[in-house]
Amino acid sequence: MNKNLNISCNFSRKDFLKISGIGLGSLLIPTSVIGNSGFLPKKRVIKFGVISDLHFDLMHDASDRAQKFVDHMISERPDFIIQLGDFCMPKPQNKKLMDIWNQFPGDKYHVLGNHDTDSGFTKEQALNFWNCPSAYYSFDKEGFHFVVLDGNEKVENSQVKGYPREIAKVQLDWLKEDLSKTNLRTIIFCHQGFDNSEGGIENGMRVRHLFEQINKEAGFKKVILVLSGHHHSNYHNEINGIHYVQINSSSYYWVNENYNSKAFNEEFYKKYPLLKYTIVYKDPIWALIGVDHKNNISIKGKESSFVGQNQSIPEDLADIYPVSAKIDSRKLKY
Repeated sequence: MNKNLNISCNFSRKDFLKISGIGLGSLLIPTSVIGNSGFLPKKRVIKFGVISDLHFDLMHDASDRAQKFVDHMISERPDFIIQLGDFCMPKPQNKKLMDIWNQFPGDKYHVLGNHDTDSGFTKEQALNFWNCPSAYYSFDKEGFHFVVLDGNEKVENSQVKGYPREIAKVQLDWLKEDLSKTNLRTIIFCHQGFDNSEGGIENGMRVRHLFEQINKEAGFKKVILVLSGHHHSNYHNEINGIHYVQINSSSYYWVNENYNSKAFNEEFYKKYPLLKYTIVYKDPIWALIGVDHKNNISIKGKESSFVGQNQSIPEDLADIYPVSAKIDSRKLKY
């Protein structure tokens, strides 16, 4: 008989191994949480808070941004919170961020971003630092199935330059099995977008096709929503009946190394040199998402503005979507 396990990233990996019975060599091949049919949800709506691309190691006021998010979530009391990657490197001085994050009394989940393993840190070190059991995993809540993916893999003979940004075969096989076993409506989280060819998941079309085949085989829209960060943008695409929503960075937009921001003074940029190449958002932004069993998805996003309103925004930015300091509120149907 299958049991539903709540894999929350707020207990130790030792506890997770004890519960799931997997060995140390299997840390990156996680035990899936299998949904069971016939589950009668106790609540009409599940609500969760999402924040992405905080970049604690880069932002001058990242602690304040994280604290404002957590304080707001404590007041809103969602079922869980999740960060979509580029959270922090596993450095001892970043324990301050984890102390803020852990103030939220409910379940907390993590998605691995490409910058979380900068400076030579490994995935396992980042996961240990977050008390997260695996780089990809799944869990059930209130009659919904949630899947966290690791978009930082490299497919054999890959030609992708820079940071790895693919879903390799072992994870893809796991994903197919996980989705096939659940009968619940499913929401996917991944750092990089599957619908963005500008630095998104390189084999994103293959993964999207898998989602569509799973829905076809199920005879209903099983995979309903895919949430990503990474691109520091704000958009929504519906592709073959599945919603793909980009959660903007809570902190800034990276322009390029030729950009020369004037939002702060010279002394500031001496202390935080990389921010010279960014457009910083004045206030942190995040989203509160609600999904019910009547085919409704509600996204309540926050809106800010750019620090230094008079700075010029390059018109020839490579991104298709306009640069903005907001996450749109949306009402979607699945």
